[in-house]
Amino acid sequence: MSRDATAFIGDNLKLEPVPSLPGVVLYTAHPGSRLSRLVTPDDAAPYWAYQWAGGLALAQHIRAQPQLVAGKRVLDLGAGSGLVGIVAAQAGAMASAAEIDANGQAAIALNAAANGVALPLVAVDIAGDAPTGLDMILGGDVFYLAEVAQRMLPFLQRCVTAGMDVLIGDPGRRDLPINRLSAVASYAVGDVGDARTTTERVGTVYRLLA
Repeated sequence: MSRDATAFIGDNLKLEPVPSLPGVVLYTAHPGSRLSRLVTPDDAAPYWAYQWAGGLALAQHIRAQPQLVAGKRVLDLGAGSGLVGIVAAQAGAMASAAEIDANGQAAIALNAAANGVALPLVAVDIAGDAPTGLDMILGGDVFYLAEVAQRMLPFLQRCVTAGMDVLIGDPGRRDLPINRLSAVASYAVGDVGDARTTTERVGTVYRLLA
């Protein structure tokens, strides 16, 4: 991960509480962050600098039912800020995070430290085989683009076939493979991430079917 990104995030983003998750804080972008000084046109969009509806719903679900992850080997896939993995670790999971963006990796390390949990980064290739040594995959907002969804679903299906439980958090995006999912619970997530038109947004947690 980038030392420059770590310093920039620590100096320019605000460490703020997550309203729906008492005891959780995240480094979050604000109008004065000037992320353009860190993120170049060649970088991925700074998803790691904001809360997102699917991740918030998934984190709230874990907070409400910690027995789902306690004592299990859990991966926060496409982790962004690391929110889902942080809440899983707080609930007693042996949690890790997969994030390909170097700035996101820096944010995850800072956020995990700020919340007093260990959230090691692991490399995952969604074009490859299902990872080993895991009990559960947690994917918040992993179907946000059509081209990502086309690669993500086969990978997650390989994970289910390998015996892992796969939970997805999403606010109902166009590319969500709803026919392959079973809804588990829904949570109010407010005006976050890509939801700028309503304060009544809902995020749903789904289980990927075998």
